[in-house]
Order: sequence, then structure tokens, then C-alpha cells
Amino acid sequence: MTRTARAFWLHYPGHGEIREVELDEPGPEDVVVRTLCSGVSRGTETLVFRGGVPESQYGAMRAPFQDGEFPGPVKYGYLNVGLVEEGPAALRGRTVFSLYPHQTRYVVPASAVTPVPEGVPAPRAVLAGTVETAVNAAWDAAPLLGDRIAVVGAGMVGASVAAVLSRFPAVRVQLVDAEPARAEVARALGVDFALPGEAAGDLDLVVHASATEQGLARSLELLAPEGTVLELSWYGDRRIGLPLGEAFHSRRLTVRSSQVGTVSPARGARRSYGDRMALALELLTDPAFDALVTGECGFEELPEVLPRLASGEIPGLCHRVRYDAESAVSPG
Repeated sequence: MTRTARAFWLHYPGHGEIREVELDEPGPEDVVVRTLCSGVSRGTETLVFRGGVPESQYGAMRAPFQDGEFPGPVKYGYLNVGLVEEGPAALRGRTVFSLYPHQTRYVVPASAVTPVPEGVPAPRAVLAGTVETAVNAAWDAAPLLGDRIAVVGAGMVGASVAAVLSRFPAVRVQLVDAEPARAEVARALGVDFALPGEAAGDLDLVVHASATEQGLARSLELLAPEGTVLELSWYGDRRIGLPLGEAFHSRRLTVRSSQVGTVSPARGARRSYGDRMALALELLTDPAFDALVTGECGFEELPEVLPRLASGEIPGLCHRVRYDAESAVSPG
């Protein structure tokens, strides 16, 4: 039996296309998943689309089910929600999340999918990969009771981090962004908002997620003595200046990195990747996260939409891709 599907490929930087692909025959421990919706990770995925991945980071940036190589042709993406059509009895008919690119159907090991909990609609579940990053950042940040915190950069990751950190007891979380319209997102998530020049200072912790040099500098300025900036931004092939003069040393400030590719050392001995993803999906029972989805298109529209996302012509946070039943190529 030949099984085929349709997949979005980056043919070369700045140009994508829909291709027909042949699926592997599933084994006894595999699942066949029909995609319901996927999400475009606006930061990382548009950087890949522009060809901005440094050659030194090709290995580190590789997605779990990536086909091809940077800068292209490459099939890239990792926010996918689908319905299990074939596989172990416990998963058949279940809605699942996986780190799979934009493709109408696919075959993966059953261990590579996570069931979506009751109470989390499939369209919201596409955020699981981003909320997983926020969970890992919260483990790295290790806030204390009553901490004063800012998240600089109200993109998908920054907004998710602010939402997660606001659930810690007695903390004060402020979401900081240069775009005034992001105040609506902050309001929906239940956190305060400020423009960079108006942000409260004397903070215990700042999580930086704006991917700008100015944002990182402002993050350091907002810290109290002995405070910490947790750096979540991915700059790709850009060189960023870090202001380590003036009072950086006398105030004993700290800049730490955080990256979702490994489970935080704070929990790595006791939590697996699967545990982290299951926790992210559990957090998505909160409908406030719907505020992070700000656009939608059909799967067949991706070749025209992704250039507009990468250029900023289409603004917003997560862009959701919907899959009609007709777009999937049935087993033949």
C-alpha cells in the first residue's frame, strides 16, 4: 500500500512550496496521524524561512522530525495537533500533539505524540510547544515567593512565560514591549503591561525574550542589585552587544541562558521531555492562552503567507494553520 500526504517545504530561503510526500509503512509501535491544525513559531520558524540559521548552529537548530538541511530545501516546524487514525488501541481516535512540521498526514513512533487533555481544544493545543518553552524557562528562573519580575518581549514565548510565572504565589509580573497593542495580550493573560521606558525597576528577575539588543540592555537596567536576566532570545546569525560597563559589576548582576532543547538542570534528574510536554498541555486548559493565537490561514496558503509573516507584513503572535479534510491525501 502506498501512502501519500502533502507537506510544506522551504525550497530555498524566502520561498516555500507544497510537495507530495510518501509516508513510511507504520510499524506496530507507530501511529498514523491526520493533522487538524499546526502553528507557525513566528520567531524561530521565520528565522529559518529567511535563511538566518548560522552554519555553526545547524545541528542545534534541527527540529525533531526535520527533513532536509539548512538553509534548504528543508521541511521544518514543530507545532502540530492531529487525530490518530491508526496505531495502538490506547491512542486510536485520540487528539495528540507532536513536534512535527506542517504536513497533512504523518507516521511517527507512538512515543513521539502526547495526548491532548480533555478541556484543551485542538486549535489551542498548537501552543503546547511554546508553553513547553515557558515551563522550561520557569524551571530555569526558579522565582521565589513575592519576587518582582518583568518579561521583556511580548512575543509568543515572552507572553507564555509571563502567563506561567504569574501563577507563582505573590509574584508581581510585568510584560514589557515596545508595541502598545501588546497591552491587550497582557490583559487577557492577567498580567501588567508597560512600554520599555515606563517599566518598573528594582526587579529580582527579568526574562528577556525580545531578540533585540535594546531589549537586553533595558533588561539589565531594570534589575535590582544582584538581580538576574534570564536570556531566552535566539538571535540566529546576528551579533549582539551586551552592556557590561558602568554599574554591571558593582551591582553584581547576572545574565543566564535558557534553552528548551534540554530539560532544565533544575528538573532534568526528575522530569523527562514527555513530562514537560504533558505539563504544558495541562496548563493550556486555561482559555486565556487563546490570546496568543492572532492569525489563521489554510494549509494550502502557507507558501504565500510565510513570506508575509517573515517580513512582518502580517503582525501578531502565533499564526495557526488549519487543515481541511480534503487537503489530506488518503491512503492509496
